[in-house]
Amino acid sequence: MPAVAQSKIRFLQSPTQAAWVEQAINNLDEVLLDHSHCERKAAGVALNMMFRYPADAPLLKALTAIAQEELEHFEQVNQILENRGVKLRPLQPAPYGAGLKSLIRRQEPERKLDAMLVAALIEARSHERLGLLAEHCGDPDLSKFYRALMASEARHYGAYWLLAVQDYPREVVDQRLAELAVAESELLATLHFAPRVHS
Repeated sequence: MPAVAQSKIRFLQSPTQAAWVEQAINNLDEVLLDHSHCERKAAGVALNMMFRYPADAPLLKALTAIAQEELEHFEQVNQILENRGVKLRPLQPAPYGAGLKSLIRRQEPERKLDAMLVAALIEARSHERLGLLAEHCGDPDLSKFYRALMASEARHYGAYWLLAVQDYPREVVDQRLAELAVAESELLATLHFAPRVHS
């Protein structure tokens, strides 16, 4: 299927395919439910990194803001779900998150770099896909909500990237980011059978 026409999102190697947009729009309630899980997980990623690196003051400051904003979004999505009569429930995740997490190297200082870059890639993909949902969902209120969230996702992926280049040489960051971005694109090459924000 041809890619959806759009401007290229920084960091991403390939754009989202039209098949994902069609699947998501036809299953908006389930995508919204998955979005709730994504916001909670994103807050958890920021908090976990803060616990792992408690002496890194710039990281703590940046990730405190991200975690707070992710939890605000979590609450907002849950309110939308309540308004639509959708109850919170577990969902089987797509392999995207686990696949990216498996690429994070175990030893420091590589682990910290990979964790920041994986988080940046996930936020960049979220920015792109929320924009596509805003454009195609057909619900003016939901579209407005998604457009508002796009700016936050852009700030978040930019914040993770800035933290990386503050701690590591730019050429090291760029090389590893390119490697991870290829893997991120490959994880999305086959559409997951169930509609998810990252499927």
